[in-house]
Amino acid sequence: MKLTKKISIIIFSFTTTLASTAVITGTYIPVAQAEYDPNYVLDPRDLVFNGGFELDPLVDPNNPSMTNTNVTGWTKFGDPMDTSGTRISNFPQSGNQGLSLGGFIDLSYISQTLSTQPGQQYELSYYLASIAEAPDLDNEFQTFVGGNNIFDQKNISFQAYTPYKFNFTADASSTELKFGNVDRHAFLYLDNVSVKPIPEPSTIGGIVVTAGLLGIWLKKKKAIS
Repeated sequence: MKLTKKISIIIFSFTTTLASTAVITGTYIPVAQAEYDPNYVLDPRDLVFNGGFELDPLVDPNNPSMTNTNVTGWTKFGDPMDTSGTRISNFPQSGNQGLSLGGFIDLSYISQTLSTQPGQQYELSYYLASIAEAPDLDNEFQTFVGGNNIFDQKNISFQAYTPYKFNFTADASSTELKFGNVDRHAFLYLDNVSVKPIPEPSTIGGIVVTAGLLGIWLKKKKAIS
């Protein structure tokens, strides 16, 4: 698939792409129903703001070719031709919306700076899907944490939303989370980006001990009564 063909898909035939992509998510939201969710609630433990990409409405829910290029809480950078492919879409892993990634020529990036605690261990998770197929297979997806490239995969072929998880330890009070992407012939989709602290083993042990003591107390109380 040539660049001109991809442009024509975006401008003229995006509805066809929507229909063929429905199968990859299992939670396809009909265009008329895909809309901004004003009641979207963030997990208080989650450091990522708008990791579900629910905070920006589609420009026109009934016209999928008019997707929203604004992504609240995230910074996009790269060539405008490539960043234009990073848009709110109605292909979610869950919820109403996800993020479509489809740079044309070179890698572009989307990032967010997280407030972290030095020495604390965190779990990064997200879901990634691809509609690319051979012979038109020419894409790349990267994940950076604190400037370190922790994931870099090229030529990701057709896959449903697939979970990815990584653990990292923060070394500063702020940590940049960044994703790089390019798909010269098709599209990648990202959803449910999350970073949560991993409890210390002693904390987990304390919870288990407390639960055990509570169980013993309840048994004794029942025996006395």
